[in-house]
Amino acid sequence: MSQSPSMQTVWKDRSAAGQGLVEHLFKYAHRPDVIVLALPRGGVPVAYEVVTALHVRLDLMLVRKLGVPSNPEFAMGAIASGGIQILNDDALRAHPIDQASFDAVVARETRELLRREQAYRGTREPVQLKDQVVILIDDGLATGASMMAAIHAVRTQGPSRVVVAVPVGPLETVEALRSEVDEVICPLIPDWLVSIGYWYKDFPQTSDEIVIDLLQRAWQRESTAASQG
Repeated sequence: MSQSPSMQTVWKDRSAAGQGLVEHLFKYAHRPDVIVLALPRGGVPVAYEVVTALHVRLDLMLVRKLGVPSNPEFAMGAIASGGIQILNDDALRAHPIDQASFDAVVARETRELLRREQAYRGTREPVQLKDQVVILIDDGLATGASMMAAIHAVRTQGPSRVVVAVPVGPLETVEALRSEVDEVICPLIPDWLVSIGYWYKDFPQTSDEIVIDLLQRAWQRESTAASQG
C-alpha cells in the first residue's frame, strides 16, 4: 500500500515518530506471530513505542553501515547479523576504494556489530523468525543500505511476511524497498531528504544505555504478560 507524504514538517523526537507509526500498524496488534525488529541504535526508541502500543514482541536486527573512508556518513554498503553483506554499487563507483581499505572498514564494523550484540542481548537467545510476521523499524531511511541488509538477514529465516516501517525516507529508497518486502510504511516522504536528523526537532545520538534500558523494559513486560497467560 502506498504511503502519501505527511503534511507535518518534522517529528518532535524518536518517541513521537514511533507513535506516528502506530496508526499504520494497528492490524498487527495483539498478534503472537508478530515480532518487531529494531535497528539499533536509533530504531530502538521508535520501535519501543510501537511494541508498547500494539502489545507485540521486540527484538533486534543488528546492522552496521559500511561508510566510505573519505566520507563515513556515505554508505557504500552494510553488514547484518548472520554474515549478510550488501553493497551500494553506485556509491562504490562514485568513491572507488582499494580492497585493503574496504576490508578494513568491514573488519571494524564487524567488531562493532559483535560488541553491540553482546552488550544489548547478553545471554538472551535470538528470536526465531520462521513463519513470523517481521516488522523492521529504524528512525529513517537514507540510501536504504542498512535496511536492505536487515531484510536479507530476515529472509534467510523464512518469515511469513516482512514489513518495513520508518518515520521518514526519500521516495526513491522507499520505492526500491517495496520490491523487497511485503509492505513499506513511511508516513513522511520529503521531496529532498537532506538527512534523517533534519526531519526531527530533537535528534540526539541514542546511547547504548538507552537501548539496553528500553529493551529490558520491553522484555520484562513480555515476560510478565507470558506468566499471566
